[in-house]
Amino acid sequence: AAGNPSRGHRFLGPETFAAKHFDDYAEKLRAARVVLDTAERKGLIVQDAKKALFLEHLELVEDAGLLDEVAGLVEWPVPLVGRIDESFLDLPPEVLTTTMRAHQRYFSARDPKTGSLAPFFVVVANIPGDDDGRAIVAGNERVLRARLSDARFFWDQDRQVRLEDRLPALDGVVFHARLGSVRQKVERIAALAREIAPLVGADPAKAERAATLAKADLTSGMVGEFPELQGKMGRYYALHDGEDAAVADAVRDHYAPLGPSDQVPTVPVSIAVALADKIDSLVGFWAIDEKPTGSKDPYALRRAALGVIRIVLENELRLGLRQTVSKADILAATVEGGVRGRSYIPDLLAFFADRLKVHLREQGVRHDLIAAVFALGGQDDLVLLVRRVEALRAFLATDDGANLLTAYRRASNILRIEERKDGRGFDGDPDPARFAQAEETVLAERLAAVASEADAAIAAEDFSAAMAAMAGLRGPVDAFFDRVTVNADDPELRENRLELLSRIRATLSRVADFAQIEG
Repeated sequence: AAGNPSRGHRFLGPETFAAKHFDDYAEKLRAARVVLDTAERKGLIVQDAKKALFLEHLELVEDAGLLDEVAGLVEWPVPLVGRIDESFLDLPPEVLTTTMRAHQRYFSARDPKTGSLAPFFVVVANIPGDDDGRAIVAGNERVLRARLSDARFFWDQDRQVRLEDRLPALDGVVFHARLGSVRQKVERIAALAREIAPLVGADPAKAERAATLAKADLTSGMVGEFPELQGKMGRYYALHDGEDAAVADAVRDHYAPLGPSDQVPTVPVSIAVALADKIDSLVGFWAIDEKPTGSKDPYALRRAALGVIRIVLENELRLGLRQTVSKADILAATVEGGVRGRSYIPDLLAFFADRLKVHLREQGVRHDLIAAVFALGGQDDLVLLVRRVEALRAFLATDDGANLLTAYRRASNILRIEERKDGRGFDGDPDPARFAQAEETVLAERLAAVASEADAAIAAEDFSAAMAAMAGLRGPVDAFFDRVTVNADDPELRENRLELLSRIRATLSRVADFAQIEG
């Protein structure tokens, strides 16, 4: 039956009490050793854990995900510090922390002087214990020894088999029913990584070798126990096998970035393999028409595309996406039921464009400026696209840019009205012999000069210079609109002036589609 009676902590405050209102309820719960507010529990865990470790001259390795989980498991959090048996300290740090986190929900500790993992852990108990928690700590240390003994067994067993010798086992691991096994995917990304390597400054042989070994640790005992260690364990096993350090690092890094806060690979071999892995997945799933729909993205393809974008942009890679995707399509094995003939490639490139728009918007770039640059079409060099957007943003922040945007709209509005009235366009070149006023001549000459300057700057990839050239139009355009009547009574004069307006629109559109810009 519903009512106002409640109880506190099962052991520390089990007596029943009656609550008069919410504040009374929260106050009486605290008296009964229950911290009601989740944020407060989390704050107490971090605060008390740091205090306990400070006495050992250590600092807490903060883990937001683990903190959320532990805060939901305790009512009266009591962080206690335990010690890791030193016989396990030769295990990789990732094995220690993952074992503690995944199995025991322990926080790790770090030596602030060296930045390395310390042989201590923090367990969050739900009671303080009668002996200041010593029995609780001792019990958790015993359990941890057993867990780490299991981890040591996997570590020792896995190193008895070379990564290369694990490749045949990948034939039995299905990547996707219509995209073959993981072994087949490995063969595809190895070939693609070799193709991408020269474009990113990597050694093709090392990139191919790293891609070949990248998924091999999936069949290891350690990764079977802790899937989150895939790649990381592959690096350790590769180094144990005597592989080149760049190859081993690429095995670890090829999954990155896994999220928006994750760092991207920066070493050329790692970049080549990470790009090959993601692009192969995108090409494969597009080929079998398994694209993300709405909020559904079971194969994390949005994350893969964003990963490609971040790797390219943060490393400033001059990588043509269309050419790279086409190479991936050529290298991909024939897929049963797949859409072949690369007919899906334009759609995949449009998907990349959408992801780039999202990425730039999250960085505070106006969506209309992104649309204005993308509307030019035919561009797949992400670094150049972003540079053009940045140059456009800076240009429009100036008086010249703002006034030219106004002039563009005025010209476009007049043209739209008159083209609708006449039922035709005015895209021809104006005839200088028909200019009746000096402002027309000056504007036409300046338009020709600016078009030439802008084209040269764009060819040199100097978009700031192209925008600066456009700024030179402000005076002649302002003078034209102030002193020239476009819709003159003389039909030939009117047509010539409308064609001059069309040249204004066409010249400004060399750097962006100003029709897309708002405000």
